[in-house]
Amino acid sequence: MQHLIVTVQCPDQPGIVAALAAGIGMLDGNILESAQFSDPETGLFCVRTEFESPVADRARLLSTIEAALAKFGATVGLRPVERRQRLLIMVSRFDHCLMDLLYRWQRGELPVDIPLVVSNHEDARALVEGYGIAFEHVPVTKETKPAAEDRLFELVAEHGIDFVVLARYMQVLSDRACARLAGRAINIHHSFLPGFKGAKPYHQAHARGVKLIGATAHYVTADLDEGPIIEQEVVRVTHTRTAEQMVTLGRDVERLVLARAVAAHAQDRVFLCGARTVVFSD
Repeated sequence: MQHLIVTVQCPDQPGIVAALAAGIGMLDGNILESAQFSDPETGLFCVRTEFESPVADRARLLSTIEAALAKFGATVGLRPVERRQRLLIMVSRFDHCLMDLLYRWQRGELPVDIPLVVSNHEDARALVEGYGIAFEHVPVTKETKPAAEDRLFELVAEHGIDFVVLARYMQVLSDRACARLAGRAINIHHSFLPGFKGAKPYHQAHARGVKLIGATAHYVTADLDEGPIIEQEVVRVTHTRTAEQMVTLGRDVERLVLARAVAAHAQDRVFLCGARTVVFSD
């Protein structure tokens, strides 16, 4: 029996779930878990279903489900659970999020394969290669940025990458790169969005006497730090905390938020609905 995940998104209308169940039934399938949501803002209906089937032919699996849903104009995704998504991590000099992702991956907590880490600095090479993962140094300047992004696209194709994570990668992707990686690039922002933008957000927050600090994981778009939000978390602070203590607390939150977002995306639990996301919990 194959364990599979099917995702469906289409305009909301009666009969979608019944049609999906019928399609799975035609494959002698057994539904193990299912979640659904009708988004009133966009009129979209989202379904994520895990099921088992004795059918091994992926083309037959997909064509049967697509045929069952044909009249709904549905976008259908299908993936065997054992086929883990392939993740490319990008990082600069701050390595706390990178280290956390690698640790969780090594411990089997993240259901992904990580064939490659790309950085615009050499600082993380020893760490990455110590995990047996390839490290590619792609320096970036204003003049070389287009060529650097071309190299990134080449690496994504060469390694069969499914999605990219900017684990404190301190370069802004061009509009071209954002479009190329739309819905497949996750960024960790070191504050609770929307909030303090620009340099040293924790220092800005400290100067304003905030009582909550946090982090936000979101999809990358051409609008800087305005992409659809996947995951967020906050920590309560008081006036006794220094800016440096807030930085330390913030790094802890960043690690947690990014790991949650990566896990959700890797398990096909995130659906884009306009400027928002629907995230089904595990």
